[in-house]
Amino acid sequence: MAEIRVCNLHKAFAEFVAVKDSSFTVRDGEFFCLLGPSGCGKTTTLRMIAGLELPTSGQIFLGDEDVTSQRASARDIAFVFQLFALYPHLNVRRNIAFPLVSQGMARREIDTKVMDAARILRITELLDKPVSGLSSGDRQRVALGRAIVRQPAAFMMDEPLGALDSEFRELMCHELRSLHDRLKATTVYVTHDQMEAMAMADTIAIMNRGVIEQLGAPQEVYDHPASVFVADFIGSPSMNFIPFEGACEPGARQVTIGAALLPVPALAEGVAQRGLLYGVRPEHVRFDATSALRAEVVGTEYMGHSQIVTLRTAVGSMLRAKVGVQVNAARGDHVGLAFEGRAVSLFDQQSGRALALRREVAHG
Repeated sequence: MAEIRVCNLHKAFAEFVAVKDSSFTVRDGEFFCLLGPSGCGKTTTLRMIAGLELPTSGQIFLGDEDVTSQRASARDIAFVFQLFALYPHLNVRRNIAFPLVSQGMARREIDTKVMDAARILRITELLDKPVSGLSSGDRQRVALGRAIVRQPAAFMMDEPLGALDSEFRELMCHELRSLHDRLKATTVYVTHDQMEAMAMADTIAIMNRGVIEQLGAPQEVYDHPASVFVADFIGSPSMNFIPFEGACEPGARQVTIGAALLPVPALAEGVAQRGLLYGVRPEHVRFDATSALRAEVVGTEYMGHSQIVTLRTAVGSMLRAKVGVQVNAARGDHVGLAFEGRAVSLFDQQSGRALALRREVAHG
């Protein structure tokens, strides 16, 4: 396996810029996710790493080798597509063996490698069956087997679970991560599904309009989003935002929103800030009868182990609270709201970027 380094990667199609000067490193053996909405540049980035697209500018290194201008066939990379890309006239064994046959490998060695891949994927009993009769999940395993059997330096996966139903997709997430851990494979995985990325990735690159908005571990991008886009894209329900124009002074532990003093972590640096968004995730919202921030319950959604309560605050913002099922909340109720100060984020309204905060526990 090998480290992948992407340096100032840029891709333009005529006047449209798909990827803007992206730089990141995928460590040897890492499971790295490119996450973002449709059209954000994640698949274009993956295809450039694989050699299926050539960049307009920038460099790509596989290990110590600059592969920027190499064709896909010259790069030691295996690609797994969303729609399986299997040969319908071949059975499972011959589909998995195909890349090795193309390389002219000896039949005995091919048989050994195919059987090893089938054991890893638990599909040995399917080897002599036609792929046309397999379930979607088994066909995806065959596609993975065809990639695994090559023992490449890195795996590229373009939404490989996108064609599966939601229940089976969740199961395959766990299986893919277990497979990765067994193979110790360097993997770059593209998805628009935040749950897939959060469940599997060591590192997530969140893309928006061709730009990497944030790069970090799943917990980091969830707890400390670098922008409004990341805070809104990650999480279900996503982060709540309350705009306010009052100043946030360096070192302050509270800000004034309406009639309420709300807790914040202290600014790490800089001068007093105005024109901000107060961001808090639904699980860090609680009901507090003594709070000066009032809200009306406009809806509830029962989730079994919790409930999502939608509220209209007195300052005009809509927000959602994730609370226990034992909490009484009915449409039309008026409640006070309190927030967990250590988990609050602050964003500049104009740029959308997060302010640097000192992350010790805030008072209040």
